Parts: sequence; structure tokens; C-alpha cells
Amino acid sequence: MPATPRTLRTCALALAGLGLSASTLTALPAAAADGDPGSATTTTTATKTTTKTTTKRTAKRTAARRVSSRVLSARDIAMRQRGDAYAYGAAGPHRFDCSGLIRYSYARAGFDVPRTSRAQAGHTRRIAKKNMRAGDLMFFYGSGGVYHAGIFLRWSKGHALMLHSPGSGQRVRISAPWTSQWFGGTLRRR
Repeated sequence: MPATPRTLRTCALALAGLGLSASTLTALPAAAADGDPGSATTTTTATKTTTKTTTKRTAKRTAARRVSSRVLSARDIAMRQRGDAYAYGAAGPHRFDCSGLIRYSYARAGFDVPRTSRAQAGHTRRIAKKNMRAGDLMFFYGSGGVYHAGIFLRWSKGHALMLHSPGSGQRVRISAPWTSQWFGGTLRRR
């Protein structure tokens, strides 16, 4: 037996009071006509679940954008250190070793990054070289493990460009890697 207009109106007002969308309201009369009293509850539950899932996805995307923005901010802070002198064990503000430059820049952008390049490599999520984005980190390794770190800037003619504090007697600068024995790491979530 079809539902009466008064019953439909009552159901519509009840669902609207719960904050459900119009698409849910159009599905209700057909379900009510079938005589299934649980169908309205099922529709309500499905709508709430879909809303929660969408909200979680949006929140994750927003958080990922914030982290990505902070990574770029750290890169910009490091870029302002170009020309500063190298000093073993120094972490700024005017003298840096390779990991000190990363620690200084990323800490100022709101990241808790370890002090040494080896610890920094363990702290990041490893990524493929082809997936590197500006602000990701480059870790150089040899038989003794990680020994140097730099901040990835971009690809140029098939070569990576990085900002780093190279070594004794040198200054913070942009350069290409001298070896292919490096891997990428990121503080981004995705």
C-alpha cells in the first residue's frame, strides 16, 4: 500500500531534523512502500558513514598540504643560509655542517629532526629518486653508512640539484651530487 502524503511529510521532517541530504529523502518513499521498516535506518547509517569517511579524507589531505607547506618553508629557510661558512658540528645560525643546516632549517619550520645525518636518514620515510620533490632530503652513503646530507631542490637536465654545506673551507651552496650513491628521504606523509 503506498505511503500517504502525511506519512511522507512526517518522515521527511524527521530525516531533515537529523541533517540528512535530499538524496536520502528521495530514497525513503520507495523503501517505505516496500514495507521495510529498517530501510530508513540503513539509509541513515550509510549516509553517516559516507559523511565520516569524506571528512576523514578531507582532513588527511589538509594535513598533508600543511606538512608539504612546512617542508617548502624549511627549504626556503635553508636557501637564506647560502654563503654561510662550514663548521664541523655547527647548527647555525651562521655556521653549519651538512646535518646542522637541515636541523636548523627544519626545526625553524616546525619539524623535530635529529642532529646527525645518519639519524636524519633513519627519521625520514625513504622514497625513490624519481619521486623527489623540492624540500625532500638527500642522504649520501658509503661502506660506513650515511656520511652526508643535503636538501633536494629540483631536477636539472637529468641531474639532481641540492643545497648543502659541503665541507671544511667551503660555504653553503647549491650543487649537483658528486656520486650516484645517495637515496631520498621525505618528511611528507604521502
